[in-house]
Order: sequence, then C-alpha cells, then structure tokens
Amino acid sequence: MFPDRVVSGMRPTGLMHLGHYHGALKNWIRMQSELPCLFFVADWHALTTHYDDPTIIEKSTWDMVIDWLAAGIDPAQATIFIQSKVPEHAELHLLLSMATPLGWLERVPTYKDQIENLANRDLATYGFLGYPLLQAADVLIYRATQVPVGEDQVPHIEMMREIARRFNHLYGKEPGFEQKALEAVKKLGSKRAKLYAELRTAYQQDGDDAALEQAQAMLDEAGSLSNIDRERLFGYLEGSRKIILVEPQVKLTEASRLPGLDGRKMSKSYGNSISLREDPESVTKKIRTMPTDPARVRRSDAGDPLKCPVWQLHEVYSDADTKDWVMKGCTSAGIGCLECKQPVVDAVLAEQEPMHERAQQYVDDPSLVRAIVADGCEKARKLAQETMRDVREAMGLSYT
Repeated sequence: MFPDRVVSGMRPTGLMHLGHYHGALKNWIRMQSELPCLFFVADWHALTTHYDDPTIIEKSTWDMVIDWLAAGIDPAQATIFIQSKVPEHAELHLLLSMATPLGWLERVPTYKDQIENLANRDLATYGFLGYPLLQAADVLIYRATQVPVGEDQVPHIEMMREIARRFNHLYGKEPGFEQKALEAVKKLGSKRAKLYAELRTAYQQDGDDAALEQAQAMLDEAGSLSNIDRERLFGYLEGSRKIILVEPQVKLTEASRLPGLDGRKMSKSYGNSISLREDPESVTKKIRTMPTDPARVRRSDAGDPLKCPVWQLHEVYSDADTKDWVMKGCTSAGIGCLECKQPVVDAVLAEQEPMHERAQQYVDDPSLVRAIVADGCEKARKLAQETMRDVREAMGLSYT
C-alpha cells in the first residue's frame, strides 16, 4: 500500500565518536542505497534528558550533521532533516497521546533502566515518560515500513506497531467503508476480484498468512486502483477498517561493538572515546597510551591479548594475519605493547582520513550544511503533511 521507507534518528548530545560509526552509521550508509531513507536529528528528544541545560543542543545538531556527511551519508540518496523543523511530529505526538494508555509507556523496559542509570538527573517529567510516544510519532508520521534498531530497541518498535494498530482500529472506520471496499473490489476485474475474495476468506477464517501476503502483493500490482481504493482494500483484507498509520517492521542491524579506550563501551561520559573527526595526533596519543594486560609489567613479560583492551580494537580493525601476529607476539613477549598498538593506530587514521576530507568543505562553508538540511526539512515536511491530512480527517479535525 505504501512504499518501503526507512526512518531513523539520533539525539544531538555532543560530538559523534567511532562507536556511533560502527554501531549505526555504517548501517545507514549501506541502507541509503537500498531504500528511501530519512535520517533526522532528534533535537526534541535531547530535551528529555537535557531540558535544564539545552545549550549543547544547537551546536551539537550542526556538528552531528557534518559528522554524518563526513561518514558517508549522501544527501543525494537520503533525506537529512531536523526533528523540530517539522512541527507535524509534535502534532501527531499530541494526537496519539489522547488515545495511548498510560500503562503502555510505563512498561517500556528502557524507561526504568534510564531512571536508574541517570539517577543524577530529575527525570520525573512527562517528556521523559512520553519519549517513546514521540519516538513513535517520528516514525509513524512518515509511514515508515522499516526501522533499523539493535535488540534493545525492539520493544519500542513493538509499541509503535501497537499504537498504529490502535489508531487504525479507533479511527479507520469511515462511513460506508464496507460498501466502498466492495465497489473497489469490482475495479480489480472479475478474475482478480474473485481471487481477492478467496484470499480474504482464507486469511480471516483460517489465519492463512500466505493468503494475506499474496493478496497484498496483488493489490500492489493493481494499476487500476486509486490510492484511496488501494488503502480501503488493504484494510478490508484484515478487517473492516482503512489503514491510516503503517505498522513499521523491525530491521535488526548488525552492529560492530567498538569498545572504548579502556575496554568498556565507547562513551563520551566515560571519557574513553575517539571522535569521528578527531585530530590525528590526538588519536595516536590516545591509542598509544591505552591500558594493556596488567601482567605485562616489563617488555620481557608475556601477555594475554584476551585480557587487553587493545585486542578488542584489533578484532574490529585488523585482518587475520595481523591478529595472528599480535597473538603470537604478545604471548611470547616477542613484541612490545607499542608495537602491538601501531596497526590499530594506522587503521583508525586510515578510516578517518576520508572523513576529514569530506567534512572540510562543510567546515569551511557552513551554508552548505544549512542548505542540505533546509532541503531535507522541506522534503520531510511534505511527507509529514500528507500523513497529517489523513490523520486529521480520520479524527474529525479536517476543517475547510
């Protein structure tokens, strides 16, 4: 019914680091050439935890967009925009909040986890409780079919699906819907109309998912239908309501977990990160001063790479021959720690070199970044307004 579309965003809370690149951006770069993608700066979401000191958000927003462009996000392939520049996000969030049960928000696993992990912040606000609903609005407003996430974010996507399902159930029943759907069936032609009826019965009476998929594929190919008739027939397949908001699917991403300089998860708050566009001298110094296996007190002491944070970086950056060299050299004291670190230094600097080159034009001329974002905001808002037109009409809020 609706074209495949990917939506994802990030909060602007500071400079991006290599953990962001390996954990998310590499997947974004791959997906932008496969499907239409919308990537947004979630500046409103940043306020859920930084509402008392938002000064970092403005600068971090533009720094993050440059980081995306430096990493390889292509504005010719993907739409890049800022959440707060598309006010329809806030409108849909408000309207969804009218019918979303409070218990749905309270049961989100990350809610309690964040409350515990960020105990130093006052998070007893609606904004923090309701951020999964704003997150849902961010995705549903573009009728996204896929959302790239890691395992820990799957419950959020499941809630988005429940919210879309509930909205369609409450507001998707237009007056005379069944009669209009039957009229639309006739437009398929006699053979397809008969097949549609058979597949609908097989799905609704027998729960045949294959029949549902076959019917949906047939409707996608039916050139004789208008968009509104196609929507009605998709809804009629599954029940008696028109589909207004699309239930997004989870797109689990393969994320390389890049450890920080101390072996823990790379994080700015831990002080163990390497920024995406960090100065080469700083990168070299950070890696060369990384802690190693504590058993290697002297150069002649043998070590165990599995107990060394540097080995975790070799796992990400080094080929099989280099890792074999490290393993043998460390366990036999054949190489020193600085020798072991040098291939990692070289690999990180090689990875960052094209990022520095791509970023330079935007650093030299910030108007280029502003133009890209302005264009992306315009494209995103057009899509958002199309959805909100249908949402307002379904909720009886369409005024002429």
